[in-house]
Amino acid sequence: MIRRSALLLPLLLAACQSGPDAYVAPPERADFILVDKSDRTLTLYVDGQPAKTYAGIQFGDAPMGHKQFEGDERTPEGRYTIDTRNPNSAYHLSLRVSYPNAQDAAFAHSQGRSPGGDIFIHGQPNNLPVGRMMGDWTDGCIAVSNAEIEELWNAVPDGTPIEIRQ
Repeated sequence: MIRRSALLLPLLLAACQSGPDAYVAPPERADFILVDKSDRTLTLYVDGQPAKTYAGIQFGDAPMGHKQFEGDERTPEGRYTIDTRNPNSAYHLSLRVSYPNAQDAAFAHSQGRSPGGDIFIHGQPNNLPVGRMMGDWTDGCIAVSNAEIEELWNAVPDGTPIEIRQ
């Protein structure tokens, strides 16, 4: 009886957790990502239903508005895909967003500018000893904690659509 109680106790304690700090397992395979810049959330969807939301995500130094040019430090808005991953990223792990699309590139070129690129969902800088950078600090990427990017890395296959909205 004591042995069975010892095995059940962790399950009962986990079932009692609730609220924003309660652990929610990531989905096995997401098929859509929604990033809401205003709410600072990233939500993974499975079969059209929200499966897990990450809050407190970080953006470029100029988070308001759509990225238009290289160096504007804005995070793009629109529909893209996750087109590759970088296990050797300077930011723990990273998933690349397919910015710029044809419309982004055409607009920037019509202004005689480069649209920029290399927009990623990534973790914190590898040289950060512990924790999380404060505020918006990327050059236009979407930053999450290292634990969160590990979950995303495992749940998000290449080719997954992503919508980034204000």
